[in-house]
Amino acid sequence: MDGKSCCVPAHSNPTATAAANPGFVRVATGSVDGMRRLEGGTFQMGNERDYGFEADGEGPVHEVTLDPFYIDETTVTNEQFNDFVNATGYKTESEEFGWSFVFHGLLSAKQLAKVTQRATGSEWWCRVEGATWRNPEGPGTHIKKRKHHPVVHISWHDALAYAQWAGKRLPTEAEWEYAARGNIEFGNRYPWGDDLEPEGKHRMNVWQGDFPNTNTEADGHYGTAPARSYRTNGYGLSQVTGNVWEWCWDWFDPSFYSKSPATNPLGPAENLTNRRVMRGGSFLCHASYCNRYRVDARNSNTPDTGASNIGLRCVRDVD
Repeated sequence: MDGKSCCVPAHSNPTATAAANPGFVRVATGSVDGMRRLEGGTFQMGNERDYGFEADGEGPVHEVTLDPFYIDETTVTNEQFNDFVNATGYKTESEEFGWSFVFHGLLSAKQLAKVTQRATGSEWWCRVEGATWRNPEGPGTHIKKRKHHPVVHISWHDALAYAQWAGKRLPTEAEWEYAARGNIEFGNRYPWGDDLEPEGKHRMNVWQGDFPNTNTEADGHYGTAPARSYRTNGYGLSQVTGNVWEWCWDWFDPSFYSKSPATNPLGPAENLTNRRVMRGGSFLCHASYCNRYRVDARNSNTPDTGASNIGLRCVRDVD
């Protein structure tokens, strides 16, 4: 198990957006409707248990103190992103590029026959011309019946643009993990504890079966689930694990935890990898491959990458 296989391949040339490094700005202007206020405090961040991925830099466990902040109860939905596009005319990077990555199981036989390029080493990722947030599986597909599903095919730059329009910002990686843990003492693997399916009940949308070919859909979903599916965590947040990856503010550095500031860390000051942090896993995560549907797991990608399992959730500072 390499822990990489169902994660999203990078969209760009590794140096294409290396210079894009906007400064971190605290924001307290957006509406707090649909958000939860978290009072902050001190918690133990990271993971040193044997189920983690050392190469991802999940350790060492370190103490972090955060100021209060608001966080969206759900990932941003298609309906919300549509409001943003209607108000601004914004075009996502996938729209500008003219294509995006789509998981092969979401495509019809007719669509698969048109695929000419797949990601090397993870051939279930197909380059689909015309795949965008509005047309998630390419031409002929639409979000009309998925307005309450998380928006997907969102790059880090797209996520930042939406957050700025909404008077919010992207969560720091520390804020994301603090919120995802749901006020459970350090050590929980999932937002509700250590049991993947407590009392035999599904608590998130991940892959069941033989990845990447057979999904039994035991949790009721093959692709994305509506953003408010399943029980919330202890802070009232929906689906912080599974469903879609969520972009964070931070640049990714697997060695950062060993030198992280103890108070309100913002991630590495320098762009060393041209990758931004993503958290939470997606509907494609499975224990046999990408075991990252955990509150302490880390992932990353280039900031211009979009795919059928990448979305966002916003935060806002307290006045």
